[in-house]
Amino acid sequence: MISYNTKDWFTFIFRFHKADTFRTLFPIMLAIGAYAGIIGYLEVEYWQLADDSYVKNITIMHGMLGFVISLLLVFRTNTAYDRWWEGRKMWGSLVNNSRNLAIKLSVILMDEKDRSFFRKIIPSYASILNKHLKDEETGKQLFDDVDLEIDYHKHRPNQVAKILFQKINDLYVSKKITGDQLIILNAEVLSFTEICGACERIKNTPIPYSYSAFLKKFIFFYVMTLPFGYSFSLGYYVAPVVVFIFYVLASLELIAEEIEDPFGNDENDLPTKKIAENIKKHVEELI
Repeated sequence: MISYNTKDWFTFIFRFHKADTFRTLFPIMLAIGAYAGIIGYLEVEYWQLADDSYVKNITIMHGMLGFVISLLLVFRTNTAYDRWWEGRKMWGSLVNNSRNLAIKLSVILMDEKDRSFFRKIIPSYASILNKHLKDEETGKQLFDDVDLEIDYHKHRPNQVAKILFQKINDLYVSKKITGDQLIILNAEVLSFTEICGACERIKNTPIPYSYSAFLKKFIFFYVMTLPFGYSFSLGYYVAPVVVFIFYVLASLELIAEEIEDPFGNDENDLPTKKIAENIKKHVEELI
């Protein structure tokens, strides 16, 4: 995720980065600018239909459609941001639950061997969940001195949760924890799986294809018809105006596409790897 100073807004105008939409849209912006320039040239120099009331009415149509497309884009960006923010809340809950589990175990456990096990296994859940959500295939374990016995062709977070609960159950069987303590610890372990399921729901359920495709087509045909309505009033300036309108509309759609999957490797995605590292640091401090 990009780190920046929210108050230093003036530098944003002149700052370009890899995730900037201008870089992505620049080739198609050139094509649309050439297209708008050709239409403007033909209308101004040859067609001369400025007095035709039907041509003048095209601008009225664009005004009405512009209001509709603005509502669609607002809904689109809000929906995408809700998914991004929900993912952030899930990982915030994972941080808190990992701390709570570590705090309880640090008080309950007396055996250093048991404490060492949980010191390593609790942060491993966040690390493996990060890799699971990013679809990264890894053939090595997180800790060389702890054999987690994970099959990387299976659901890896579930395996870590199973190992974690198995250890807690063994502590109960060996009378190192009481039944009440088992119930308390079980609630924390259960929350890990619930967080994983919520993140998978965001990851595996994109915006419906029909809605996304319709919005892209709407933007394209709206921009393609702009030169016909505004060439007579703007002249050759219609080309940069149409390019700018396309840049604004398409950029909003690109930003929504990027943040609707917050667990990828884009610059604006959630820093889940960094969060997992912080969980590891906090758990090691507590246990």
